[in-house]
Amino acid sequence: MAPPGATGAVPLPPGGPVPAPGPHPPGTGTVPLAVLLIGPAGAGKTTAARHWAARRAAPTAHISLDDVREWVRSGFADPQTGWNEHSETQYRLARRTCGFAARNFLANGISCIIDDAVFPDWPVVGLGGWKRHVGPGLLPVVLLPGLEAVLERNARRGGNRRLSDEEVASIHGRMAGWYGSGLPIIDNSRHDVETTARALDEALARSLAGPPHGAPGR
Repeated sequence: MAPPGATGAVPLPPGGPVPAPGPHPPGTGTVPLAVLLIGPAGAGKTTAARHWAARRAAPTAHISLDDVREWVRSGFADPQTGWNEHSETQYRLARRTCGFAARNFLANGISCIIDDAVFPDWPVVGLGGWKRHVGPGLLPVVLLPGLEAVLERNARRGGNRRLSDEEVASIHGRMAGWYGSGLPIIDNSRHDVETTARALDEALARSLAGPPHGAPGR
């Protein structure tokens, strides 16, 4: 039996497993990172996160919060039918699961990028929870294209990931609250996935080169 705290080849370190970033050389190609890509439905964050992870020189994992939530097959609480105690419980469980996976990857020398629709004004699905689960070194970046682009991309989505235009507009409007937060924001309205991945890499390089920013308590 594995000893307590062991989660693979390397045991998780105690306390905050992802330390605040220190000085790094320019660029992010070989730097181990824990990244949170934030954005509304239809922003293209899952596609961008997957592509960014695949193109890095360093080993990198992509963790999608939506994918983990949908591990629940029977009894899945879909927020589109109404945000309630069941959907909130399943969201919290999925976020803890993603956080644990991220910590395990980082402890074993593998970077990770998580994507989720995190709101600036809703603590239940806020940034603070992610920083508690992953650690203070988590690097959040907001992907926020214009509303027209989001509506067009959402229309191409299928299943329970496609939202009504009204829901998309409401979520997009609330995401605008990230402006002024200090977090890096990428408008990828006119970007293809490769250009978006490059913009993400540039935003992360600036974050690593400068002082920590953002609102960890949100």
